[in-house]
Amino acid sequence: MTASLSVNLNAIAMLRNRRDLPWPSVIGLGRVALAGGAAGLTVHPRPDERHIRFSDLPEIRALIDDEFPQAEFNIEGYPTAQFLDLVAKNEPEQVTLVPDDPAQATSDHGWDLTKDGDFLAPIIRQLKHQSARVSLFIDADPAAPALAKALGADRVELYTGPYGGAHDDPRREALELDRLAKTAEAAAKAGVAVNAGHDLTVANLPALVKRVPNLVEVSIGHGLTADALTHGMSRAVERFMNALQV
Repeated sequence: MTASLSVNLNAIAMLRNRRDLPWPSVIGLGRVALAGGAAGLTVHPRPDERHIRFSDLPEIRALIDDEFPQAEFNIEGYPTAQFLDLVAKNEPEQVTLVPDDPAQATSDHGWDLTKDGDFLAPIIRQLKHQSARVSLFIDADPAAPALAKALGADRVELYTGPYGGAHDDPRREALELDRLAKTAEAAAKAGVAVNAGHDLTVANLPALVKRVPNLVEVSIGHGLTADALTHGMSRAVERFMNALQV
């Protein structure tokens, strides 16, 4: 089964927010991405709204419901009361819980599920009661998927930042890919589905897909937006979808 592509809109929103103007349009480019074959849209609303604004969320929900009902809305972030309220109001199909500090520029590590389990378990139960699929953002660690399963998570999202960051070091890239593959194997044994995201590109996706055959979904923002600056959004989505079909 080919992994699906969810387009993260945060980089587009960040560019829009540089000016008090409505372009580039988050909704307009989300529409282009879905029309081009993306399976869903991802956002990571942060408390300071420096990327996605809270007011974007109902518009994205409406875009999917009205024009692309087969697509999914994935909201990711640290589960503060404010975040959970946004989730309840906008009813995403998937919620990806990420251990972000509000001051972080971007996600850079996964949950410590041994330490954070007691905190996450009731939140996961709450989200599943709202009929959301729950994914936990994890580092490459074969012990993590079983812990995620025990907490009630449906999926884990592999943090692929170290893999993407090794783009200029083939030896380190191979080591990081091996760590991801072993974690994905552990997820299959634990009965947890596997997502992946962070610093994924057209160049490094094929090797990941080959080593992680149980990959269900990738969420890509920065690399895809950079690609779209050269090729246009529709063509960028096509290129990333082709990279998944190895």
